[in-house]
Amino acid sequence: MVISTTETDSREILSSTFASRYVRAAIPRFKMPDNSMPKEAAYQVINDELMLDGNPRLNLASFVTTWMEPECDKLVMASINKNYVDMDEYPVTTELQNRCVNMIAHLFNTPVADDKTAVGVGTVGSSEAIMLAGLAFKRKWQQKRKEQGKPYDKPNIVTGANVQVCWEKFARYFEVELKEVKLEEGYYVMNPVKAVELVDENTICVAAILGSTLTGEFEDVKLLHDLLTKKNEETGWDTPIHVDAASGGFIAPFLYPDLEWDFRLPLVKSINVSGHKYGLVYAGVGWVVWRTKDDLPDELVFHINYLGSDQPTFTLNFSKGSSQIIAQYYQFIRLGFEVIPSFCCVDHKKLSSFFVIHSSYFYDTLHVL
Repeated sequence: MVISTTETDSREILSSTFASRYVRAAIPRFKMPDNSMPKEAAYQVINDELMLDGNPRLNLASFVTTWMEPECDKLVMASINKNYVDMDEYPVTTELQNRCVNMIAHLFNTPVADDKTAVGVGTVGSSEAIMLAGLAFKRKWQQKRKEQGKPYDKPNIVTGANVQVCWEKFARYFEVELKEVKLEEGYYVMNPVKAVELVDENTICVAAILGSTLTGEFEDVKLLHDLLTKKNEETGWDTPIHVDAASGGFIAPFLYPDLEWDFRLPLVKSINVSGHKYGLVYAGVGWVVWRTKDDLPDELVFHINYLGSDQPTFTLNFSKGSSQIIAQYYQFIRLGFEVIPSFCCVDHKKLSSFFVIHSSYFYDTLHVL
């Protein structure tokens, strides 16, 4: 849970499983102890409690990577004390993040030239990535409405009812109406036809899901794009598309390179992808990339200089660990762009569903490939 509670256990003291003279007296559960204890005793108390946790390697439901190669574990531990935000102090880490952004952008067929820098940022997960993308859409829409002298106080976003809860969070936190396309019997993703019908002049974007949380199924982004393009031409609007590729972004480019869902479609302005799902990195990293620099309003980018030189930043949080960024770069150069032969001929809907359901098993066995 995000919100802490003390109601689940009425006991106010914590007794150590294995007694030692330092923990003969129970320690309080919800208050700091009056006195310090040796590091060995503190370790023993916490380690004993953690024995009741489940085994991450056996967890098939948490949607995150639970195993990485020992070499990457070493890199993670060596960088766990680096604050990513301090770009002057850790310029190489910043460079690795920029390389990851460009690799992902080109993986998604960005129109940016090979010798140009793509626009994107590493986040703590796809939830933050979606918040940032949503804010960019909202601000772009507001700017245009202001220029046209029209009201800009009632933005909405169109999604399917199958979206992950982070979309509901974005709508509630940033005061955007969420217009959901209801699911149908036997059709458990957003219907592009009905989605476009919900679009109006206040729609900041339509969000398509490449890898539904419910089934792993890919939504038909190409059909959505074609229908929305037609509506934009008829109305004079320029409603864009965001693709939530948290689950499918690191699957479709490798197994279905001809599937059009990414920046090959002009209305797709931003894409998020989850590094700690099929990016094969421990929990704590996501990515969002924009089609071009113009799709990210400059006013959302903050420039700070109290850590050294000018450092542009667009995140919801300031301090952040560097470990997962480095781990992501490790996986990119370690695995490279190599198709997994045994899965090449599988239907993409069934395949993505299989990966979602059996994600931890896939992570734990990838090292044998």
